[in-house]
Amino acid sequence: MPKLTDYTSYADAMRQFSKPALWDLFDGDRERLNIAHECVDRHPAERMAVRIVHEEGGYEDITFGDLALWSNRVANFLVAQGVAPGDRVAIMLDPSLAFYAVLFGAMKAGAVAVPLFTLFGSDGLAMRVDDCTPKILFLAPEKADLAAGLPDLKSFVADDALLAQIAVESSDFVAGSRADDMAMYQYTSGTTRDLPEAVKHRHRAIVTVAIAALYGTGIRPGDRFLCPSSPAWGHGLWHGTLAPLAFGVTIASYAGRFRPERLMQALEDLQISNLSAAATHYRMMKNAGAGTHRFALEKLSFTGEPIDSDTAQWVERTLGHAPCSMYGTTEVGAIIFDYPGAADHAVRPGALGKPAPGQEIAILDDDGKPCAAGAVGNIMVRRGSGWYHTKDRGHTDEDGYFYHDGRADDVIISAGWTISAVQVENILLKHADVAETAVIAVADDERGQVVKAFVVSDRAGSETFAAELQAFTKDRLSQHEYPRKIDFVAALPKTPAGKVNRKTLRDLENQAESQ
Repeated sequence: MPKLTDYTSYADAMRQFSKPALWDLFDGDRERLNIAHECVDRHPAERMAVRIVHEEGGYEDITFGDLALWSNRVANFLVAQGVAPGDRVAIMLDPSLAFYAVLFGAMKAGAVAVPLFTLFGSDGLAMRVDDCTPKILFLAPEKADLAAGLPDLKSFVADDALLAQIAVESSDFVAGSRADDMAMYQYTSGTTRDLPEAVKHRHRAIVTVAIAALYGTGIRPGDRFLCPSSPAWGHGLWHGTLAPLAFGVTIASYAGRFRPERLMQALEDLQISNLSAAATHYRMMKNAGAGTHRFALEKLSFTGEPIDSDTAQWVERTLGHAPCSMYGTTEVGAIIFDYPGAADHAVRPGALGKPAPGQEIAILDDDGKPCAAGAVGNIMVRRGSGWYHTKDRGHTDEDGYFYHDGRADDVIISAGWTISAVQVENILLKHADVAETAVIAVADDERGQVVKAFVVSDRAGSETFAAELQAFTKDRLSQHEYPRKIDFVAALPKTPAGKVNRKTLRDLENQAESQ
């Protein structure tokens, strides 16, 4: 009987999708299910599971058999260390054999895996440790000194000595858990001074995230898939690691400092057919230039933030396919897709795509009434009998495509006009001398708010350059939708996941105004 993975068209997604059909993709059921079993144990041992792209060059291959053996050993090791079901196991490791073995070994043992970003400093780590209270912390060798700041926490440095210690453990372990058992804590990106709340996932979450795998990244058996995002974040963890492995797809991950030239070399060397990355990754590749690489790409997707039109055009021209949007939030998951690989779905420039099968999405005004096509309102998703606010603004067109108009707090009201920060940024990025930009609202006595742009450029900032950018925006957007204030900066503040942190910009601006 055909499964959902056998269908590739948008029409079939609408016709064939159902929750029972989704569950048919897994061994487990609504009572008993374990993420590690679904992602590791049920697949042929000889099949390649992970290919790690190292920043400095070279690749590291791990089979499903390797993952099964080492995660079983880790599960036995954790039990021997006194880890009980429900205990948290923190994992501060880049993609490596140790990372995947501990990630899946912890869940096999009934513990809760907590992946942590490897670039956290002592404060960022300490805040998350205080929040999730792990039983054990695994650290990369280069982060070993951080353990000294956590004397009450049992810590292990994931070096060759630890792997040798784990290697003597039994390679037999039967994973067992209920579908409703806690499996993982995931911290969203944020500043170390403003700890984002951990999102808590149960084992059954692997079934839900399969929707994004099917229709957001377009994963199908046989794909050669690569996601360069860190597995400490939602995109790299769920969309880049767990969902494709659950389908038995070979994944490639990236370890080390991101370099666009290295990524493009890996795309060629590994003949990657399916790439899912952040919009920033594509922008960095565009800025680096593609050189003479020969790609085998068939499906491209992005998430995290909208992609500017110049980058989207470069992607289609250089990588051979239009980049497909995958939109969602940590709280509601991925809910709007561009259906990579669906020949009957046209990617519309600037659009987020269309709703996932089974999802009811609407644009509602502040009174909860439906907005007409073209009118900007709140992106809402049906949850039970009510509507859940994504905290994003957007609109639809006459054909049912959804568009993003910024976070609710990124909307600028100036002299009665509603201005989208995202639209202004998109225009500024079209200027040849603008490398990066971020737009926020700042207070103004006359207009209430005005648009302020922070611009990163190799060209020296000046009043002449600022006036040029203002005129450039007026000519292409609207006479009132231009940045009345422009600051030239060396870099923009970013969240650990690589997104521009507009909240930091707003906070700095508010501090400056209060002085």
